[in-house]
Amino acid sequence: MTFETLDIDLDGAVATLWMNRPDRHNAFDETLIRELTEAIETLAAKDGIRVLVLAGRGASFSAGADLGWMKRQGAAGEAENTADALAMGRMFMALRHAPKPVIARVQGAAIGGGMGLVAACDIVVAAPEAVFATSEVRLALIPAVISPLVAAAIGERQCRRYFLTAERIPAERARTIGLVHEIAGEDGLDAAVARIIADLMKGAPEALTEAKALISRVAGRPFAEDLVAETAGLIAARRATVEAREGLSAFLEKRQPGWVGQQQER
Repeated sequence: MTFETLDIDLDGAVATLWMNRPDRHNAFDETLIRELTEAIETLAAKDGIRVLVLAGRGASFSAGADLGWMKRQGAAGEAENTADALAMGRMFMALRHAPKPVIARVQGAAIGGGMGLVAACDIVVAAPEAVFATSEVRLALIPAVISPLVAAAIGERQCRRYFLTAERIPAERARTIGLVHEIAGEDGLDAAVARIIADLMKGAPEALTEAKALISRVAGRPFAEDLVAETAGLIAARRATVEAREGLSAFLEKRQPGWVGQQQER
């Protein structure tokens, strides 16, 4: 795949999507939105790809919306703005619902829509100097499309502060409120990401996909009889799979399961 705004690095079963507009701090416009959506959907559908990493070239992860794109939006009518917003929403949905684990590798600024990208990913590793914000109100806008993702990550109470103040959130604070899972140590971002990838590779591919879907299926629902029955059916079906039988056999035989032995070397 060849893109204008992205670089794709394939390393065995891992695909890293580099947003490649460093001169614009990887701010997104209609081209980046379209290309990122296409890349995520295409790579996530490939059997040989087991993990996606979203990253940004240069000093920043993503500074949100490109000023030129915002200016064009401001001059456009409501119908065109709706179409642009829906395209952006599809990009976030592609990340959120990708059937493979998605890691965000965050350095520098992740502002506005950039913070939305972070919230859409499954696992977030940030550099100590990373900074986040939902800055839209300072431009007389609102963080509409990203709001469900950010609210799911940090909760309603934190949104009430940060959507309204638009203040910068340092990495340590972002970890405290649940947006970031880990702040990279002295060995750096790449080492932290590699360690998480190694853990993900120990999981069974189909089970990882189903576990990710399970989260969306049960999150926020009351733990009642209907949910117990539903989840009981899910685990019963999973136990009957070839993959699960291999996992149990490998455990009892004290050997590596087949999906570990067959994975490509990184």
